[in-house]
Amino acid sequence: MEHTEGGNRTAQVTEFLFLGFSGIPKGHPFLFLLFLAIYLITLVGNSVILILIQLDSRLHSPMYYFLSHLSCLDICYSSVTLPTILVNFLRQQPIISYNDCMAQMFFLMTFAGTECALLAVMAYDRYAAICEPLRYSQLMSRRVRVPLAMASWLWGLLDSAIHTALATDLAFCGANQIHHIFCDVPPLLKIACSDTYVNEVALHTASVFVGLCPFVIVIISYIYIISTILKIRSNTGRRKTFSTCAAHLIAVIVYFGMANLNYNRPSAGYSLGVDTLVSTLYCIITPMLNPLIYSLRNKEVKGALQKLLSTQEKE
Repeated sequence: MEHTEGGNRTAQVTEFLFLGFSGIPKGHPFLFLLFLAIYLITLVGNSVILILIQLDSRLHSPMYYFLSHLSCLDICYSSVTLPTILVNFLRQQPIISYNDCMAQMFFLMTFAGTECALLAVMAYDRYAAICEPLRYSQLMSRRVRVPLAMASWLWGLLDSAIHTALATDLAFCGANQIHHIFCDVPPLLKIACSDTYVNEVALHTASVFVGLCPFVIVIISYIYIISTILKIRSNTGRRKTFSTCAAHLIAVIVYFGMANLNYNRPSAGYSLGVDTLVSTLYCIITPMLNPLIYSLRNKEVKGALQKLLSTQEKE
């Protein structure tokens, strides 16, 4: 199929219909309230983390610098999908225009790829702090951490640009029903009527470089971290040292676990209900959990929050 022909056929599809919640039409009011609550918790939780890091000098360290980027990512991540889902619940018509679908997919994949890279960078930060404490200020100086954070964003942006450019060349031949709750590469490939070989190769390649490579960096970092912790003689010292990376480790397990379920599914795929559940956990629940994980597992964050609240009460 020639490029021009694929482009003409793609242009015939002006909007897509999401089928993710089509099986429970009577539950839409409840789902609207549930997703609205999740979105508000995500916005408030991550915004509080950002404010605390900005205001409390005790949190002006490399670890919290990367955490601020993670919180910003989670706000953007949720804002790409949830507002559209909420609007579709209200109007009882889960649709999205072709251009908005491509834009949603672009930003979604940008933030997903960036988060993978950023979690790997945060693992390296924990390695440097625990395994190389005397060189930590040098290894994580401003001249190092700022480029690392920027590289994470560029990493996600480049990956997303490739997938989006390939997706805009797909032909849909009038098929516009997406078995999903938002626009993503796998469900779009399922309904495309043009050759998707290049798209699939790009998707599998990205799963290695964007997903697997950061995960391997995390694993290697924690092998060194755990090895160093085990060398500490006192139980109190081991617990205290491990507590500095416990929140990050939980966040990594949750995020990469959900990402693996979402993208590395069987070739036959899951049922629509399971697909919807996995996608909800990956793109909607995970951004809400990160601020909870870091605030509940981190004494410095809890201390900064108590300090801020006590200051507000005095005023």
